[in-house]
Amino acid sequence: MAEETRPPGHMLRVGGVPLHVVCEGAGPVCVLSAGLGMGWFDWEPVVPLLTPYRTVVRFDRPGLGFSAPALEPPTAAGEAARIAGVLDALGVSDPVTVVGHSLAGFHAEAFARLHPGRTAGIVLVDGSVEEAPRPAPARELRTTAAHARGLVLAATGLPRALGPSLRRLAVRASSVSRQDPAPADLLRRTYGTGRVMRALLMENARYRDVAAELLDLREHHPMPPVPVSVLAASPGTGSTLERRWLERQRALADRLDGRFEAVAPAGHLLMYDRPQAIAAAVLATPPIRA
Repeated sequence: MAEETRPPGHMLRVGGVPLHVVCEGAGPVCVLSAGLGMGWFDWEPVVPLLTPYRTVVRFDRPGLGFSAPALEPPTAAGEAARIAGVLDALGVSDPVTVVGHSLAGFHAEAFARLHPGRTAGIVLVDGSVEEAPRPAPARELRTTAAHARGLVLAATGLPRALGPSLRRLAVRASSVSRQDPAPADLLRRTYGTGRVMRALLMENARYRDVAAELLDLREHHPMPPVPVSVLAASPGTGSTLERRWLERQRALADRLDGRFEAVAPAGHLLMYDRPQAIAAAVLATPPIRA
């Protein structure tokens, strides 16, 4: 049997959890954080557009990609602290641009509000939007149930049998290109594990709680005066659903006093459909020195 290729990057202990971190390029730092259940490799089309001008940091949240499982369920403040911890582990002291896709848009905004002195700007890539979020009932019960489901699914071998295929179906449904460029071996080593399945279920179970927590942060922690870009995916169908989504994204940009851009044609996975738009938004954010 051929020896498996070692993943790029390093394992850094952040908050007591070994995290898989990849750092490339040179210049001012930008941090790329992927959406619910996704990994560092989902930013591959964007990275070469940035590394000639920026130091690009990618990391897998606990349980995802090649990172170790989480010690605690996810929270907005906890994920903001995790980004800060990754920067500390890398010795980064200058303010950074944080790019958050989908769910990680919550984390990027929380980082800016809780760590304003470390923020040069944020770019929200088709970020999650909840206008009046409330924590879902029975949080601890939901958390326990999500953990239990993950253990049961892992014991049945379902992640290994179906995990990579389900990942490919999800990516194809969320991209106008209808392709998942991630290598099959990489998907097998990540989505074929119970560890990633458990992390995905937990992020989904705590989604509404994180959204409600961010709403509370908005009331008590003002945004720093830094550039904010909100990139919204526009498949170009002209449907009522698409128009409503663009309205919500525009409202988010207004709320954050940011720049709004509808990116078309593109599905939710903008990093695959329109990586140039993401790179342009990052490079338009002027660096700040500490």
